[in-house]
Formats: sequence, structure tokens, C-alpha cells
Amino acid sequence: MAWQIRVARGEALPMTQEQVPLLGHAIEVRLYAEDPGNDFLPATGRLELYRESAPGPGRRVDSGVEEGDEISPFYDPMLGKLIAWGEDREQARLRLLSMLDEFAIGGLKTNINFLRRIIGHPAFAAAELDTGFIPRYQEQLLPEPSDLSDEFWQAAAQAFAQSLPRTLHADDLSSPWGIGNGFRAGLPCEITLHLSCEGQDCALTLGQADAHTAQLKGEQLLTEHNGLRRQHRAIRRGDRVYLQWAGELRRIESYDPISAVEASHSHQGGLTAPMNGSIVRVLVEAGQSVEAGAQLVVLEAMKMEHSIRAPHAGVIKALYCQEGEMVSEGSALVELEEA
Repeated sequence: MAWQIRVARGEALPMTQEQVPLLGHAIEVRLYAEDPGNDFLPATGRLELYRESAPGPGRRVDSGVEEGDEISPFYDPMLGKLIAWGEDREQARLRLLSMLDEFAIGGLKTNINFLRRIIGHPAFAAAELDTGFIPRYQEQLLPEPSDLSDEFWQAAAQAFAQSLPRTLHADDLSSPWGIGNGFRAGLPCEITLHLSCEGQDCALTLGQADAHTAQLKGEQLLTEHNGLRRQHRAIRRGDRVYLQWAGELRRIESYDPISAVEASHSHQGGLTAPMNGSIVRVLVEAGQSVEAGAQLVVLEAMKMEHSIRAPHAGVIKALYCQEGEMVSEGSALVELEEA
């Protein structure tokens, strides 16, 4: 930065290109708020959780955000750059992989897991790289969502239950009803949880016996399954818990199954905003018939335009937006009735 200012003032650089030494190897990745599973669509929202990797030799993080910041639709969604240096390429690669593992980001989608899969891929490790790298290994780099295992749900339930804050009663600070562990007078403790993670739901009942399979100590969940002991990072933020599982940080939250059913019925046939942005064009009107793929609304966000198209042929039943209006992610824009 100091050299840039000197050049801007008309001064000469204090070093020539020939004097620049080549020492070791460095790899840089750029951390973005975007959804790799949805054509890398930029993401907006609040950084509920943001933890950077620990500093150390050969490690560098250039970032401009912190926990609690809002990622808006008005600027480039880059969160930061991670740079690892090593005496050779493999040392730099392993160092960068470790940095990615130490990061913890929650509240909005990012490309961190995508970056981790690239840096950890055997072909990348062997430097077998060209412009066809991502399409060639797309199934491994951008895997289709799969069902979460029973082992995951048990760990998620334990992390969620054991991190519940105690509810204090002013008239009885030692009341067992405020512990949140499913206390029942004359019966073993038992708690039932309805949890949601990445669009999947699960109902679980935990008893006293289950508490021996997982213990939350600070922000580390210690689990034991079939004699194998593991340690997972588990961080609570308000009503949500972020659990590190199989190398990825997953968000777990409680849900009301009755409300979820009502919401699915009310939004049937609705088209929503994929991200925060401004409506720049509304191309249809109520009562109009449209074909599958027809452009309905154009949303502008982060210097890009995104088209909302009809998923099937039908009739526009209602419009919930107008040109120039700012909308939030998930807001209903158009109601389309199937023909």
C-alpha cells in the first residue's frame, strides 16, 4: 500500500522486477457470499457467525467483514481472501486446507465448502489443472444434496439440547423446569425436538441414556458411535446451532411442523425473490397467460440482473411487486396458477 501511494505521487518504486526474489509457493482463494449449488447466485443477509482461521506462519487473511455485518445487494459479495504460503506447493496447499477448516461462517450461503473440496481434491493436489477442472469433477465439487444420516441427527439434537440457555424464574432461581433438559417429576428426563437442517426435517426424542453418547463442552461436541469417538465444533447463535459435520458447518434450527405445513400451502404456486434486490422490470400483469420459461420479473442485485421465469405454463394469478421496489430474499413476487 505504501508503494502504491509513492507511485501515485510520481515516485519510483524502490525495487525493480529483477530484484524481486521467488521464494516458496503461495495459493490464494477468494471467499464469497454466494450459492455454488444455485449457479453461484450472490447471497445476501447477516453474518450471524464469522470466525477466521488462527494466525500463524505462512497464513494470511485479508477481510473486510466481521460477525454481525449485513451483506447487502449493492456491492461485490466478496468477504475476504485467504492466502497460504509454503516452502513448496504441497505445504501451501495443506496450510490453506487447514485455514479453510478453521473458518466458521453462518447466516448466509458462501463458497467455502466448494473451495475446500477444490483444495482437497487429489487432482488439485497433483496439479492436474486446466479450464475443464470444475466441469470434469463437478459431481465431487458440487455434489447433489443427500439425506442426512441418523448419526448426524442424533449429534445435532444433542448439540441443540445441551446448548439451550437456562430459563431463570425470578421466584425460584433453582427451578428444574428452567433447565431445558426435559425434566419430568417422578420420571426420567425426556425432551422431544423438531429440527430442520438444509431443507430436511427430523423429530427426535432424547432421554437420559442418550446423554452418554454425546457431551457438549464449551463449543466442542464429543460424540461416540460404535466405539469411535469424534469431536465436532458446535456453536449456538440465538435460536440456531452451527455444527461442524463431515468437514462442513451445518445450521440446525427448531421448527414447528404445523406452521411449516400451513406455510407450504400458502406459498403453493408462488415465485419468490432468490436474494435481496431491486425490481427493475415487471413483464407480466394479472390474468395474463404465460408459457414455461417466460420471463416474468427482472431483479437487479450486486451489479447483476436476474430473471424470474415461469417454471411451467399457467396464468398470472397475482403480482406482489412493482418496478423500483426493494424486495428481500424469499419475498413473494408472482403467483402463478398452473394451466
